Formats: sequence, C-alpha cells, structure tokens
Amino acid sequence: MTVQGTLAEVIGRVTGEKVLPQGSGRTDAGVHALAQVASFRTASPIPLRNLLIVLNDRLPPSIRVLRVEEVPDDFHARHSAQGKTYRYRMYREAIVPPFLANFVTHYPYPLDEDAMAAAAGLVIGEHDFTSFAAVDPDSAERSAGSPASIEDASVAVKHATNVRTIYRSEFQRLGDELVYTVRGNGFLHHMVRNLVGTFLLVGKGTLKAEDIPRILAAKNRSSAGATAPAEGLYLVEVEY
Repeated sequence: MTVQGTLAEVIGRVTGEKVLPQGSGRTDAGVHALAQVASFRTASPIPLRNLLIVLNDRLPPSIRVLRVEEVPDDFHARHSAQGKTYRYRMYREAIVPPFLANFVTHYPYPLDEDAMAAAAGLVIGEHDFTSFAAVDPDSAERSAGSPASIEDASVAVKHATNVRTIYRSEFQRLGDELVYTVRGNGFLHHMVRNLVGTFLLVGKGTLKAEDIPRILAAKNRSSAGATAPAEGLYLVEVEY
C-alpha cells in the first residue's frame, strides 16, 4: 500500500471519516520524504495534540507524523506550495555500510566532482527543463495538475509548461558522501534524478559542464543522461 493509502486508512479508523490526504507530491518506490506535507478535511473533535499521538501509535514505523495543525480552508498541500528542496546522496567509498544501503546511491567509481559542481550551477535560473523531464504518456496530464511522483510539479496548477525556476543547485562533499542539493519553484516528473544522471556523465568525462546549456536548449530527453537511482533522493523541504 502507498504512504497516502496507509495514512488515509489510519485517519479513517481514528476519525470514522472517509478521507484522502493530499500530499505535496508522491514518492516513487525507493525515494524518501523527510518533510512531506499532507492536507485533508475533517470534522473530528479530536484535539490536534491527541490526533498526532494516536496517528503515530497506529501508523507503521516507516511513517511518522511530525506535526498536526489547522490551516485555512483554501490550503492545499500541493497547490499552495511555493517551492521545494531536494537532496540526492551518493556514497563514494568502496563499501557502503549496510544500514545506509537503502538510503544512498552507491557510486565508488572515479568522478571529477569539481566538474559536476560547475555543471550543477548552470541550471540555476528560469529554464525549460523538457530535456530533464520523464517521457511518458501521462506527462502532459501531470503538468496540468495530476502529479504521480515526488518530483512532479509542486504547484502544477501554476505551471502549464516545462519551464521552472531553480534557485539553488550545488554539490557538496560531506565525509564519504557527495550530496546534491536543489531548490526550485517546481519540479517535473523525474527531473531531479535526470539532472543527477546527467551530472554523473559530466563527472565521468562523457559530457562537459559546458554541454548543460546545449542540453537545456535541445528540449529533448534523449540529450540528457539516464535517470539516477531512486534510493539516493530525498524531499527535504516544502515552502508555503
């Protein structure tokens, strides 16, 4: 069962109401959400503090509710979002610790990390990210307001095209990990993972950092790199 389905089932058992929580995005298999936001309507008289306790008591250990609060009637977890921040973790040493294996992408092979950092900076600003969007028959519907993965547009109702604005895009070496952080006003389906896959080609020398503007201008998915594995990706913040 999905996180959304599990949460809906537990809320239903607690409140006696049939609800469908709306998230700021949905996670593909293997992707992690540290700061997912979900909204739903309820007429339940249960105090917020008690609702927080009882939900966590009945949810599986892999899903935790960190905070419960009342919001205005027109609030929607996805449509009201103004931006998101994602983080992608790559473990660079030869042997990945077992307790990290499902939470990082293991890449112990040689990479020019400085070149990757230079390439990452070239996507900052407003661009058409068609070259980094998943190619599937449902993409147009998702852009119009029916996201199906964590990387879909955070404010799809405001985005009728594949143009997005990126405010931050950078790599940092944190111990044994190379970490990519990206913040923007919205993201297309698989956009972050496709960016990382392309930056990896720069790191390997298959592409150069200067190729990034050309790839953006091509507006063609085949111009960019392969989709990076899901397990390294995290949603870390949603802005309202």
